[in-house]
Amino acid sequence: MADLEVNWEEVYGKLPTAKDQRAARMELFDQFDPNGNGVLSLAEVDKAMRDVLAVDELFNAKPAIMRAFQIAKNCVKSKRPDGVGDDYIEKREFKFFLCALRQYLEYYVAFQRIDSDDDRRISLEEFVGAKATMEKWVGAIDDAEAEIAKIDLNDGGVVLFDEFCKWAISKALDLEDDDDAEPGDNTQEKKKKKKNGETRTVVRDMYCSLWILSTGLVHTCIIAMYA
Repeated sequence: MADLEVNWEEVYGKLPTAKDQRAARMELFDQFDPNGNGVLSLAEVDKAMRDVLAVDELFNAKPAIMRAFQIAKNCVKSKRPDGVGDDYIEKREFKFFLCALRQYLEYYVAFQRIDSDDDRRISLEEFVGAKATMEKWVGAIDDAEAEIAKIDLNDGGVVLFDEFCKWAISKALDLEDDDDAEPGDNTQEKKKKKKNGETRTVVRDMYCSLWILSTGLVHTCIIAMYA
């Protein structure tokens, strides 16, 4: 498997998603938006991964950036009079974008660790070979061949990243080396809670939100959770 490691502490530090970080978040949005038009294009977001956040793992995770961008820009109907908002990320969608980016980065790292030949797709052999590892992330997988058949939505014989993400969301995938901590969290206390089977509300809500959006259902209350 590809040995893809991420400095999660650095990632958390660069993504201001906490309630008390709104000012930092708005400042970051302005840095992402060099032309000051109040919306972010995919090109601006991609460039900001390198020039603003300066996190290599994020900049190189193009599929994760794309998924986070697409799902965030479709959170709510734009009220902009120029009619361009629905194609871009607006300020009220930016927190959700940052949350989604962090989550899709985790899915991308998991995907890469299974994709042993780095061809951006997971074969049956790779999926079966990674069964023990994946069970650390999603729980028991009784029949790996039957499971991959369910994930392969287009019957292409391989699992693509988009398909993998839908499965990861439905399974609440959680990497064993990622602590899901936010700035200021007590990591040891969080790990203790996780060991006892408790699920942190913010993580649960993120999974629910991504599931709602990934299935194409409109939920206008999603942004309120991250405002």
